[in-house]
Amino acid sequence: MFDDDDENHRESYESIRKMPVYQKGMEILQLANKIAELVSDEEYDKLPEAERSALQHHAQYLRSNAMLINPKIAGAVGADLYDLKMENAAIIRKAAREIFTDSTGLKMYGFKHLEYLELLRNEVDQFRILFAEWVKTFDPWNHIIDRWGLFNPPGVNYDDKDPDDDIPFNPEDFFND
Repeated sequence: MFDDDDENHRESYESIRKMPVYQKGMEILQLANKIAELVSDEEYDKLPEAERSALQHHAQYLRSNAMLINPKIAGAVGADLYDLKMENAAIIRKAAREIFTDSTGLKMYGFKHLEYLELLRNEVDQFRILFAEWVKTFDPWNHIIDRWGLFNPPGVNYDDKDPDDDIPFNPEDFFND
């Protein structure tokens, strides 16, 4: 019983891992980890405490944002509804944009390996294109109305009447004891 579920889960995970957007997310994570490791090197021990602390802070956020991307890709793939896919996509976009901010902070506080920051920025820019193409594949007609109004497909408003409200439902049809 559970073996079939495990096998299906493994196959699904493998198909996600083959997606170009996911693979680029892994490359971003590897670079972010390398940058965070470099901030831990002894060469930064000579910096004043405030600068060293700021560098470590930005490196930690850089790594955290990079770590967020792929789980949210998997979440969007696993979600069936448009609004859930878009919610995950918005979190991915925010994390990717914050990687730029974090790398600027690293540069500002004296990170010496600027070539890694340039590589990271290039990878995020390549990711952006893959991401935008991937988001275009989301089916906007498979949705429920987002009553918060953030992730409705074009032409659907938060206060629209839900067509499912017209479907008659009698709970006694389902819960007969």
